[in-house]
Amino acid sequence: MSPAPGEVTLAQLLSMLTTQPENRIGYDRALFAHWIDADGDGCDTRKEVLIGESRIAVTVGPNCSLSGGSWLSSYDDVPFTDPSGLDIDHMVPLAEAWDSGAWSWSAATRQAFANDIGVGWSLIAVSASSNRAKSDQDPADWLPPEADAWCGYLGDWLPAGATRPTRRSASRRLRRTLIAARSAIDSSRSWHLIPTGSTATTTGSVARAVSAARPRGP
Repeated sequence: MSPAPGEVTLAQLLSMLTTQPENRIGYDRALFAHWIDADGDGCDTRKEVLIGESRIAVTVGPNCSLSGGSWLSSYDDVPFTDPSGLDIDHMVPLAEAWDSGAWSWSAATRQAFANDIGVGWSLIAVSASSNRAKSDQDPADWLPPEADAWCGYLGDWLPAGATRPTRRSASRRLRRTLIAARSAIDSSRSWHLIPTGSTATTTGSVARAVSAARPRGP
């Protein structure tokens, strides 16, 4: 099946990842300002992701307090009704982004990357334990403990990794890993790529719609 206009295939995504040396010098997580309230609706990026990924409607109260939600951490298949047990994971870790070119980005670009809710694959609500086990590792060093999540995880990591501003770089080992793992990704899937931080796609309503539609597997 051919991709729709404006979409790219798995092979095209893989071809976008060039190999370049990584650079961790000067990295500080604080250089990626998050979480922010990009659209001024009172809910910051973390809350927007939680609202978007709840499996049932969430009640949003004063100061964006959330109640009544239900979440499933796809990394380890653990359900949650209390969002305090969830972390918001950057699909491409901030340190990995720094290694691959974010050291040269402007502060505004780093902030946009760290809070990118314009597409469904950049940020994901997962159990705190699985997020901290992943830490700053890329798919060459870490995959979700739930094997059924590998397809969705790799399918989300690829567009997040291939569409970073300024560079689309990866270590040689990571690129080899992704190419070797391509059989685990649904080859019929295609992606509509939106530039990180696009102001047309960072409102809460769009984030909720896109996140709700995120594929979770083949």
